[in-house]
Amino acid sequence: MKSLRFHAVVWATCCAATTAFAADAPKSQTKDSNKDEKAATIPRLADGHPNFSGVWVRDGMGGDNFGGGKRTADGSVCILCPPDPPSGGTTGAAPRPRMGPERPKYKPEFAAKVKELDDKQVEADPALRCGNPGLPRIGAPDAIVHTPGQIVFLYNDLFGAAFRMIPTDGRAHRTDAEETYLGDSVGKWDGDTLVIEAVKFVEDTWLIDDGAFHTPDLKVVERVRFNGDKIEYQVTAHDPAVLVEPWQMRARNLKRSDKPLHEPLPCIERDLDHVVDGTHHDNAR
Repeated sequence: MKSLRFHAVVWATCCAATTAFAADAPKSQTKDSNKDEKAATIPRLADGHPNFSGVWVRDGMGGDNFGGGKRTADGSVCILCPPDPPSGGTTGAAPRPRMGPERPKYKPEFAAKVKELDDKQVEADPALRCGNPGLPRIGAPDAIVHTPGQIVFLYNDLFGAAFRMIPTDGRAHRTDAEETYLGDSVGKWDGDTLVIEAVKFVEDTWLIDDGAFHTPDLKVVERVRFNGDKIEYQVTAHDPAVLVEPWQMRARNLKRSDKPLHEPLPCIERDLDHVVDGTHHDNAR
């Protein structure tokens, strides 16, 4: 009987010790285990890197991407959409506040230029006349085609279709690249995060609206990674000639869509002659 009690005590003590060990110990082991589980669920290419292929939409939105625009009742898409009436159904309510990311911080000597462009945005902003918004204003890609050594970003934007072919095999920027709206891009891997650096931009695009101009020395760094079954997309703009500090756009979370990427509707500008100012128009980007 004594022997039986002894073994029971030993068994209970071992169990208690095991429970205490599981509760107290190695939280890092638990974190590592969770990290390993998440890494195991990431779709991967033949070279072992994450595979970002697919059609992606902003988390919280429906299955269509219109670059932040709104489809109207007649099937067209508007950028400067009139405000929705309040719940009571009456019109003439106070303008909605502008929604969007924090604005770039410009050096004091450029404040007047930013204000002038902001005041004259309807006349000065090429994106309001069906122009390519440029990077980073165009935002996250709407679809991705990913193969070892190269990733292709596809865009269905309000101005039309666009694409970027980005090498990820370690090569440097092209020495003969000309300035373009979306720049010359190269990618590299930081663990499971794809880091893309883009340079060589034309000067007539804006970082965001409200007069946020840039110089030809703009450098844009994008970071793309999986967060569960979604993609987290972050962008930082570097332009030390005019900015006080690098400007980081608010991160975008993208969810996979089961709908194909469709051909964008033709962009035909019909609204600007009727716009008085921008106070009633949210910053869709």
